[in-house]
Amino acid sequence: MKVPAEVAKGYAAAAVTRMKQGPGRFLLLGILAGAFIALAGVGSAVASVSIPLASVAKLVTACVFPGGLAMVLLAGSELFTGNCLFLIPVLSREAKVWAMVKSWILVYIGNFIGAALVAALVVLGHTPDLFGGAYAEAIVATAASKAALSFGDAFVRGILCNFLVCIAVWIAFAADSVGGKIAGLFFPIMLFVVSGFEHSVANMYYLTAGLFAKASYGIDAAALTWGSALGGNLLPVTLGNIVGGCICVALPYWAVYCKGQKK
Repeated sequence: MKVPAEVAKGYAAAAVTRMKQGPGRFLLLGILAGAFIALAGVGSAVASVSIPLASVAKLVTACVFPGGLAMVLLAGSELFTGNCLFLIPVLSREAKVWAMVKSWILVYIGNFIGAALVAALVVLGHTPDLFGGAYAEAIVATAASKAALSFGDAFVRGILCNFLVCIAVWIAFAADSVGGKIAGLFFPIMLFVVSGFEHSVANMYYLTAGLFAKASYGIDAAALTWGSALGGNLLPVTLGNIVGGCICVALPYWAVYCKGQKK
């Protein structure tokens, strides 16, 4: 297991290398990560949808969802929220700001494509028919509840979420074995899900799935529109995720372990 100073140095070096990837590679790896997170959203929701006690259902969801980040980190892909840690080598002047921003844009677009594709396939394959259509209702209800959040609530929940997601990535980098990485990322991800915090890439799936299911199954949810989904939820959550990852994790760890260090 690596100590935090070793994690900071190792992550910064890996991030510099990753930021040198071509646009096509970033986009494709972003699509894969979006699909991985979306599939975790599918599985965690299916596992919990028929549980009547809301708190228990939330806990089951939270225990299944970390599989998404496990796939992202171990199978190899690029996730926008975790890549907020790219700020570390930028602050150390090992990478340019534009290289970080460009990678974020490409990965974000890729994440959205991957998540939306999974959402479309889930609805086209009639997975929402599960449990007598209860899953379809749950998909739309989840999306509607996210779209109904105020800008401020979505922003703050986005901060809290990506604080935990980036801590999960940080811990995973500290481990040397596959089992250690999975164990390390599990609890921070479980905590953000069970607490109801907001993850932009997960919401790319939840919101698009809700919109697709609403249209396909004729479920009434007047407040759920593309405008409320993208502008009312995804925008503030994304901004909150950036603050949570960059300001709450990357900045303090850079200040403690990298600032003033000789290269």
